[in-house]
Amino acid sequence: MTANGILQIGIFMGLLLLLAKPFGGYMARIYEGDLPGFVRWFAPVERLLYRSCGIPPEDEMRWTRYAGAMAWFALLSVLAVYALQRLQGHLPLDPQHFGAVSPDSSFNTAISFMTNTNWQGYAGESTMSYLTQMLGLAVQNFLSAAAGMAVAIALIRGFARRTTETIGNFWVDMTRSILYILLPISLVLAVVLVGQGVIQNFAPYRTVALTDPVTYGQPQVGPAGNAVEDALGHPLIKQVTTDTQTIAMGPVASQEAIKELGTNGGGFFNANSAHPFENPTPLSNFLEMGAILLIPVALTYTFGRMVGDTRQGWAILGAMAILFAVGLATAEHYEQAGNPAFAALGVDQRASSLQPGGNMEGKEARFGIVNSALWATVTTATSCGAVNSMHDSYTPLGGLVPMALMQLGEVVFGGVGSGLFGMLVYAVIAVFIAGLMIGRTPEYLGKKIEAFDIKMASLVILIPPLLILGFTAIAVLLPSGQAGTLNPGAHGFSEILYAFSEGAANNGSAFAGLSANTPFYNLTIGLDMFFGRLWLMVPVLALAGSLAAKKRIPPGVGTMATHTPLFIALLVGTVILVGALTFVPADSLGPIVEHLNMIGAH
Repeated sequence: MTANGILQIGIFMGLLLLLAKPFGGYMARIYEGDLPGFVRWFAPVERLLYRSCGIPPEDEMRWTRYAGAMAWFALLSVLAVYALQRLQGHLPLDPQHFGAVSPDSSFNTAISFMTNTNWQGYAGESTMSYLTQMLGLAVQNFLSAAAGMAVAIALIRGFARRTTETIGNFWVDMTRSILYILLPISLVLAVVLVGQGVIQNFAPYRTVALTDPVTYGQPQVGPAGNAVEDALGHPLIKQVTTDTQTIAMGPVASQEAIKELGTNGGGFFNANSAHPFENPTPLSNFLEMGAILLIPVALTYTFGRMVGDTRQGWAILGAMAILFAVGLATAEHYEQAGNPAFAALGVDQRASSLQPGGNMEGKEARFGIVNSALWATVTTATSCGAVNSMHDSYTPLGGLVPMALMQLGEVVFGGVGSGLFGMLVYAVIAVFIAGLMIGRTPEYLGKKIEAFDIKMASLVILIPPLLILGFTAIAVLLPSGQAGTLNPGAHGFSEILYAFSEGAANNGSAFAGLSANTPFYNLTIGLDMFFGRLWLMVPVLALAGSLAAKKRIPPGVGTMATHTPLFIALLVGTVILVGALTFVPADSLGPIVEHLNMIGAH
């Protein structure tokens, strides 16, 4: 990596770490009800919301009631977004007169945005009206992010409280997450992005003339918007010649801000943050990447502050940072190394205008390899899924990094809330393993880790591999699954494996080489996302309830310190051994085989 690349990454990570303490402390005060003076003028709005919805804010919930509220809210969210898509042709703010979205695509998208996945099997600018983008997708960006933050705070309370049956109020945690954290920062960020050139309007799409006609292949779509397939299940491609181009307009900046801050990732445009209307400048690129990591990084300090020992939060952050650095270094190395096939053709990638500095395929020249690989690592270490380059065009091992980060459960910073509670579950597993090694009852933050706790933690660890590998196996066996791949062999397998990895991890990014807007993939990826979200949150809340009911045991001579470099190393090892090794056989059939084929052929 060049000195310039190291400097860019160093500045980016340095600023984030500087923000972790002040912003993490701010969030701790919000969730503890100690509102800072500069946001207290929001308090009347908060009280009005409670009164209008009939919510007594002082009413604490047991974990079962907390989980029930979350589940009912999720169900209503799915129904609302589904109905909005199906009825959009009869609703206002539809200047392009888009009709109803197909039932299977509507189902997939409703699940996707409810679960904070924001996977998009459709092209937003040619499918969704302005009303659907704003009232359905952008609103869910706030709600799904707040739900993840609420569950994380409930788990923190489980560690912080003692001998109590309650873990907070779901509606209060949701309201405070949106009102005091997500909404004001999104508003400021949206205004800044507009200043950088991100569009924000309600104008109809514009048609402009091209200097020369262009002929291209375009998948045929039916009346409902689904791809038309031949008898073998392959999409039909028609050749189209045009001398005009339609330029999409719309309220983009308002959705762009919360899509990054809430680690949502669903873009207004199909090209996502590679599109100049979503991400026009190097500064907007820097700010959007920073927004993706801001809350996940700061929540580690919030955790330490709320449990009464900030060293615990720094230890969690240290483990996340180590795993992130390894992934980033790997992705940067292989993308800058490029493909040896070019060397065989006599092309020097170090100085070539075709491949300056390495593998530029699928990357925006205005961002280059460093910022593209950095974004790919950031977006898949979190549960964001926004992209500023196409992961399908990465080198095999460069593309393995985003896939592996998702397969770890996206605990390397992770999504807003979900990353922290995922890493805390790994911490529980780590102290359990340590307890087995030294023959002591495992403890974490003064709470004994008992059989029920390990069962709940095990569910969180085991459900994602079951979903990813199970659905991948079904897809590669069935003709309807095989028909979606646009590449043969190992890379085609990687496309399928990546799709179900992002679904279970609630990420939403894509290899961009899979025709996924089909009934088969809309259904299977939809189920993958649904169970990958709710089936993890419920055992996490059960764990929170169990921990809250326990008394805190004072540390003794044999107590294992959980804020030391030794514990950080144990936690990192647990994430790798428990999380990564499960997927080694599957990854070997995809990116690893493809890499060996690439280097073996030259």
